[in-house]
Amino acid sequence: MAERSTAAVDVADNSGDEPLTAKADEATTDGTAEAQDTTGTEPQDTDGERISSETTLPTPDLHSGHKLARRYRLEECVTRLDGFSSWRAVDEKLRRAVGVHLLPADHPRARSVLAAARSSALLGDPRFVQVLDAVEEDDLVYVVHEWLPDATELTSLLASGPMDAHDAYQLVSQVSQAMAAAHREGLAHLRLTPGAVLRSSTGQYRIRGLAVNAALRGITSEGPQRADTEAIGALLYAALTQRWPYETDAYGLSGLPKGMGLIAPDQVRAGVHRGLSELSMRALANDGATASRQEQPCTTPDELAKAVAAMPRIRPPEPTFTAPPEYQRTTYQQGTYGRPTASPHATQPVIAVPPAPLQSRTGKVLKWAVSALLIAALGLGSWQLAEALLDHGKDSGTDTTQTTPESGDDKPSAPLKPLRIAGAEEFMPNGSGIKQELAPNAVDGDTSTAWITPRYRGYANFGNYPNRRDGSGIVVDLGSVQSVAGIKVTMYRSGQKAEVLAAAADTSAPSSLSDFPQRLTKLETVGSDLKTTLDKPVRTRYVLIHITELPSDGTSDGYRGGISEISVLS
Repeated sequence: MAERSTAAVDVADNSGDEPLTAKADEATTDGTAEAQDTTGTEPQDTDGERISSETTLPTPDLHSGHKLARRYRLEECVTRLDGFSSWRAVDEKLRRAVGVHLLPADHPRARSVLAAARSSALLGDPRFVQVLDAVEEDDLVYVVHEWLPDATELTSLLASGPMDAHDAYQLVSQVSQAMAAAHREGLAHLRLTPGAVLRSSTGQYRIRGLAVNAALRGITSEGPQRADTEAIGALLYAALTQRWPYETDAYGLSGLPKGMGLIAPDQVRAGVHRGLSELSMRALANDGATASRQEQPCTTPDELAKAVAAMPRIRPPEPTFTAPPEYQRTTYQQGTYGRPTASPHATQPVIAVPPAPLQSRTGKVLKWAVSALLIAALGLGSWQLAEALLDHGKDSGTDTTQTTPESGDDKPSAPLKPLRIAGAEEFMPNGSGIKQELAPNAVDGDTSTAWITPRYRGYANFGNYPNRRDGSGIVVDLGSVQSVAGIKVTMYRSGQKAEVLAAAADTSAPSSLSDFPQRLTKLETVGSDLKTTLDKPVRTRYVLIHITELPSDGTSDGYRGGISEISVLS
């Protein structure tokens, strides 16, 4: 534990940088005054802060399309600062987006970055953006991490206004609990800014850059728990007021008026929740703030998490319902009931309605006469046709029923044949896999081998983890667009809730549920086999066997599932 703590907290050499605290002049600059500029056109840093295009150390001269380890293809540079660069990239092996930090192997902070990344990867907490790989290769050091395209930075959330009490409560609760868990493992963040906190579409908060962001910038602290606690207090303050709790503007937020000092959020903005206001001041007490009730300051994330838990739970606001439109009365067919009175100045012309045709006495007689003639003609024609058929049957000496051609619907349909499968990958909608190496077992033609999930405890929906909200499964690659007429899947265990989906014909490298718009089967609990024959074949290259819930593994609270074999039929 001691080695891990050293690698994660003291992640940079002693290059003369001041320890990180929550003071505005240090929390916003990391030693470079240019980082505070939010009005220019400079690129954004990896945690959402504007950066300067000037660098003190040369960055690796790489370009879009460059591949690392013949796997990670660089797509877009999002940061170029102080000798390192950060990229959005594609993992071509697993067909998913990833983020990559790059710096030369001889960079003075390269060793620290590798140590911090490897320590962060060992945590494995889903509340943090996961480090997937940390490698030194070809005179380069690179760190690969998850990329969450459906998540929104706290910076963007605050740009539209302050949060309501419930959202701010969820923010401080989830972030403080996550950081408390990290510090118990000896890991500190030291760079916990609004750009480092992401909110997913399900409302879960995730923290990126644990230990790594500080290591990239050479940030250290003699009191890491105090620094991270104060940073969480600043985040809560900003969420309640849409103001940065110091005199300097930062992260797209205006600072406090100069000379006033640090005042409580409920004095900055009307309607702020009193309990949350006091909580933010307790976390910011490290910088001289005092709570109105003279509560003890929170100096560690664990103390802050306990203080949040001791508060009365803040419920979400009641949903607002719009009033239905005023009832519109209908107009009676032959009257003016409910019709607005016409203006005396606007007269409507009266249009004479002609009588319906054939409504007179003579017309009715004519209709009956025509109907009788038609009936007689049909009867005569039918009798003559039947007589002709009987005569033809007698001449041929065979029963006319035997000469009727066989209906096409009665012909036996040709049996479906399995298509060749080019490959199979685990379905990872949020970028994190569970048993990727077992995916080929589901298409190897042997039902004794299988792709099997780990054992999840407590919840059938993959342990109710946020990164498993869309389930998992296997994506089958047919190699090219084919006509799929059926599917046959042998499940590892009965009782799994599953469905079969297909990607559009023009889709390449699908990675989320929205990439599979064609439904081949409905979502339901299936037995040992999942079979279907389609009324009309679909054109696709990728077929997803999607599992959302797992069956019990025989224990009181364990759940496990999987897929033994997949056949796609044509």
